[in-house]
Amino acid sequence: MAAQRTPRWAWTWPLAAWIVLFAAPFFGQGIGILVVAGIALVATVFVAVYHAEVVAHRIGEPFGTLVLALAVTIIEVALIVSVMISAPAEKAGLARDTVFAAVMIVMNGIVGLCLLLGGMRHHEQGFQVQGASAALAVLAALTTLTMLVPNVVATSVGPMFSTAQLIFAGIVSLVLYVSFVFVQTVRHRDYFLPVEADDEDAHASLPSSRTTAASAALLLVSLVAVVGLAKSLTPVVEAGINWLGVPKAVVGIIIAAIVLLPECLAAGRAAQANRLQTSLNLALGSVLAAIGLTIPAVVLVSIMLHQPLELGLDDKDRVLLGLTLILSVITLGTGRTTVLQGIVHLVVFAVFLFFAVAP
Repeated sequence: MAAQRTPRWAWTWPLAAWIVLFAAPFFGQGIGILVVAGIALVATVFVAVYHAEVVAHRIGEPFGTLVLALAVTIIEVALIVSVMISAPAEKAGLARDTVFAAVMIVMNGIVGLCLLLGGMRHHEQGFQVQGASAALAVLAALTTLTMLVPNVVATSVGPMFSTAQLIFAGIVSLVLYVSFVFVQTVRHRDYFLPVEADDEDAHASLPSSRTTAASAALLLVSLVAVVGLAKSLTPVVEAGINWLGVPKAVVGIIIAAIVLLPECLAAGRAAQANRLQTSLNLALGSVLAAIGLTIPAVVLVSIMLHQPLELGLDDKDRVLLGLTLILSVITLGTGRTTVLQGIVHLVVFAVFLFFAVAP
């Protein structure tokens, strides 16, 4: 990427999104404003991906992918917390549903899509096994401790930790995530660097400092606009879900899908450009941030506001989570991938979506 100037569309769409956000309360929930908000949402997602790639190319791996993962996760936490506060009793399981949906979307949907797209174009792709193994170890610990353990140690009715257990789970999640970031960016950074022979953009000219600074600011503006538009559309989504008669957990899936859309697009484009390591850095980094930062944040909100918080998964979701972890270890355990692994992960993702809608 050799962009030295920010294209006009890269700042006009975020501006349009903010105009829609401010104008929406005056127009209500009419079909016209909803359509405009939807168009602005999708366009701003593409803009966010562009700015994330500019920043990532300037600061290099793995810091570039970490920027997008952290930015998206912080916005995701803000969205979950705002919805929790608006309806605490009805949204006790929203954080769990959203985090679990993020795990399934990333580890099966995004990873599967990247492996399929990369395999179709380049037949076989390579990546650093050490980095993937480190991320999977942290992912297995985080998911087990936050979404499986509550079912076997709950002191009250339902898959809920006690206050002391909640605090401990939040601290453990944060420690695991911070430790991973330290290993990724300092101690073993080389585990997460692209294989030079596979990096088609290795010799592309870097964007200027001014362009990078502008993209960093516009990335934040775009992500906030995306979440604001998504939140404004949430009542309509919930009404549609109630009308269709599907489980309320689908709301968490929709929130996670919207928030993760920029990373999905960026990871898919990297895989097609034969930069699978960048795709995996994005995917694994985002799913770890989704758990390691979201859980401590919602735990803090739950304790401070005395709101109920359900974290334990039901039997169906526990089976799907176990299958996902096993497949991920097998898929990312050799350092080489083909279309077959991508198809398998996408099939599991389809199973997750099907049983979420028709349990």
